[in-house]
Parts: sequence; C-alpha cells; structure tokens
Amino acid sequence: MNMELRQEQERVNSVMETIGILKSERRKNLKNQNETTQNGGTFGSRGNFLLVMIMILGVFVAILNETLLNVALSKIMDDFGIEPSTAQWLTTGYLLVIGVLIPVTAYLIQRFTTRSLFLGAMGLFTVGTFVAAIAPGIEVLLIGRLLQAAGTGLLFPLLTNVVLSIVPIEKRGSAMGTIGIVITFAPAIGPTLSGIIVEHFSWRVLFYGVLPIALFVIIFAYVMLKNVTETTKPKIDPISLLLSTLGFGGIVYGFSSSGEGNGGWSSNEVLVPIAIGVVSLVLFTWRQLTISQPLLDLRTFKYNIFRMSTLIMMIIMMAMFSAMMLLPIFLQNALGYSPLEAGLIMLPGGIVMGIMSPITGRLFDKFGAKWLALIGLGLVANTLWQFAFITLSTPYSTIMIFNTLLMLGISMVMMPIMTNALNELPPPLYPHGTAIISTLQQVAGAVGTALLVSIMTNSSTRFMEKTVIKEPESTLQILAIIAGMKSAFLFAFGLVVIAWIVSLFIKRSVPQEEKLKIKQGAAN
Repeated sequence: MNMELRQEQERVNSVMETIGILKSERRKNLKNQNETTQNGGTFGSRGNFLLVMIMILGVFVAILNETLLNVALSKIMDDFGIEPSTAQWLTTGYLLVIGVLIPVTAYLIQRFTTRSLFLGAMGLFTVGTFVAAIAPGIEVLLIGRLLQAAGTGLLFPLLTNVVLSIVPIEKRGSAMGTIGIVITFAPAIGPTLSGIIVEHFSWRVLFYGVLPIALFVIIFAYVMLKNVTETTKPKIDPISLLLSTLGFGGIVYGFSSSGEGNGGWSSNEVLVPIAIGVVSLVLFTWRQLTISQPLLDLRTFKYNIFRMSTLIMMIIMMAMFSAMMLLPIFLQNALGYSPLEAGLIMLPGGIVMGIMSPITGRLFDKFGAKWLALIGLGLVANTLWQFAFITLSTPYSTIMIFNTLLMLGISMVMMPIMTNALNELPPPLYPHGTAIISTLQQVAGAVGTALLVSIMTNSSTRFMEKTVIKEPESTLQILAIIAGMKSAFLFAFGLVVIAWIVSLFIKRSVPQEEKLKIKQGAAN
C-alpha cells in the first residue's frame, strides 16, 4: 500500500511540475508578446519594423509608377510629337522589363544580402526617375522608364521574402496586409494623382515629385537597413536565363502589342513573339524540372493550395486591370469627362483598398483565406456584372460606388490568398514562390489588359457594322463603346466566377515544418 501511495504521490508531483513549467512558459511567452507589441508589433522588434517600413515606402513609390504615367501619355505625345503606338512603349517596355526580371529575383535574393540588393534596386529606380524627368526626347524617357522598371522588378519580391523570413506564421496575415497597402493602394491612386498633376503642371512633375522620396529611402536604408535573409552561392544557369527571358518577355510583348494598332491578333508582330514565348516557356519548364539548381524551382506547384491560389491571383489581377483601364476609357470617350474627373472616380476605391488591407490581414490570421476569398470574389463578380450594364444615364456617383465595391472585394482576396499560398511552402522555396507569383501577376496583367482591350474593340467594331440605328456618327460611336465595354466586363465576370469556384476548395495552409511535427507527434 505504501508503495502505491508513493507512486501516486510521484505522479501527482510530476503533473504539478509539468503544470508549473507550462505556467512559466506561458508567462515568458506573454512577456515576449508584450515586448514585441511595444517594440515592433507584428514584425517582432523595432529594428524589424523600421526595416519593413522603409522597404514598404520604397516599393510604394516604385509600384505607383506603374500607373502614374497612363493619364499623362497624351501630354507626352503632344510634347514629343509621337504617335500612340510609340508612346505605348513607355508602358509596354515597363511591363516587359519587370516580366523578364522578376524570375531572376529568386537567384538574386539567395545570392546577395538584403541590404545590397535593396540599395541596388532603389539606386536603379532613382537613376531612372532622374533620367525620365530630364529626358529631352522619347528615347531618353524610355531609357529612364526601363531603369525604373528594373528597380521595381526586384523590390516587391525582396520585400515579400523579408517578411516571410522575420514574421512568424500566425502574424503573417497582418504583415502581408500592411504590404497590401503597397500592391493595391499605390496603383489605384496612380491615375488620380496623375490626373491632378497633369491638369495643372508639366508631366515631368510626376518624376520630380518621386525623386526626393526615392533619395530619402536610399539614405535611410544605407544608415539603418540590416541583413535578414541568409545568402548562399547558387549557380545561375545561362540557358534557363535565356529561356526565361524569351518566354516571359515574348508573352508580355506579344499580348501588349495586340493593343497598339499593329494589325490586331492576326499580325506577325503579335503572333510571332507569343509563339516564341510559349515554346520557350515549355522548354524552360522542362529544364527547371531536370537540373539540380533551377532558376525558378517549379516544385512549388506540387503544393495544391499554392497552385489554386496562384490561379486566383492571376484572375484577380485581370479583374483589377480591367476596371483601371476600361472605366477611364468609358468616362472620357463616352461620357465626356476630363482626365481629372476620370481619375477622381478611382480615388475612393484606392482609399478603401489602403484601409482594408491591414484589416483583411488580421482577419486572415484569425479565420484563414477561404471565407475572405468567397466573399471578396462574390463582391468582385457582382460589381463586374453591374459594370457590364452601365449606360449613358448611369450617374457618376453610382459608377464611383461600383468601383469602390470592386476594390473592396479585391482587397479581401489579394493578400490573404497570396499569404495562404506562400505559407504552405517550406522556407527554402520562399524566394521561388514569391518570384513565381510576382511574375505570373505581371504576365496576367499584360495578358488580361490585351484581351479586354481586344474584346472591347472587336465588339465595338461588330456593333458599328451590324447596327441599323439611324443616329449621328458620334452617337453611334458612343453606343459602340458601351457595347464593347459590356462584352469586356462580362468576360472578366466569367473569369472571376471560375476563381470563386476554385476558392471553394481552398484550405488554411499549414507550413511543412508544422506538418512534420504533427506526423512525428502522431508516430510517437
């Protein structure tokens, strides 16, 4: 009996000791959490917080430039006496460089330190901004834009990889929501800001205004920025680099050329680059799967959530670009609004995206991505449907409300889905995952823009050919624009419905390390 009592007492002592250890660990964790909240919140320390904030500011001004020049193209054409097909290269060339460069970022992030890569990217962007500001002609302006694009293409994947490296998984939604302010708010306010500036000042102010901010970021980063990612000495495969350049570059160039007045989809200037791009991408994929150190590790697509999330991200980029591109055309060419008025209609949506990104990040940490995606994509689909049936009598305020709801839906989808996709990958694949998603987003933007413009143009042409309405030519052209808009928005609606169906199968991703621990625990 005494032996049994002693054994029972030992068990009780062991349990009490375990409880004490757990309480001690809990107090320690609470203390660490309080210190984290006081020092750097989501990012773990004040140093990490400053690191991410200065990188976010750099990425913000870089991404802002993607849409900042769109409204100013007509003024640039007048100043330099150039045709629309030439001016379009300021946008096409920008997308082309980013599409070619982003696949290389996985290698660069592993090869160079955070500090040197960020300073190099911001340096390229700043030099490009200065060159564009003082450009005496279209050739020099284009060189400036290409240098800007080279810096921009490096910055966003680097920022995403840094956040994945320093933020624990349970707080990544909030952190990526903060980054979402950059990827959603910056391009959304670009047309508005550009419209205000161009209406009152020279288009060069668009570059001179960005220049001091870029210089401030470089100086601050030089003093404060530290290295947070581990560097290795990966070898770069020249054949993969060539195939990547031809593949992504050919696709972006071909689809972008389709909207530049080069004879449409049947012209060699469109079909040949696309054909070269497709063949090169097939060879690129085969090579990445057969060499020991791929430029882009396509094993990321072995993970189901990553595959589905990437598809949703590509579709949502097409939907966002459709609104940002088609609405200003309708407002100016059909309703007769000024560039400033067309830009202002986009402003509330941009503000909503900026406000909602951190909020949706916190909601992602708590509930996961599935319900955010279902609600957000449902909102996007409904808004695109409403856009398809706007008419000349639709009030300005109604269109503004529709656009704001569209941007609200996009903000609920974009960063949660991206974070959920990257969370499923093991850490060695983070640079490759961010590079793949960023590349496919750019390609989707270029392809989606070309497709929607083509659909709108073809539908407008068919309307003019088949109509029997006896109206003035100007009225028929406006009605043709409305018909083209309807077809383009219905096509975008169909794509978003596909994304909504895919999101039904999205699950909350569990990191590979967590899965391994769960398996080991079950085995024990």
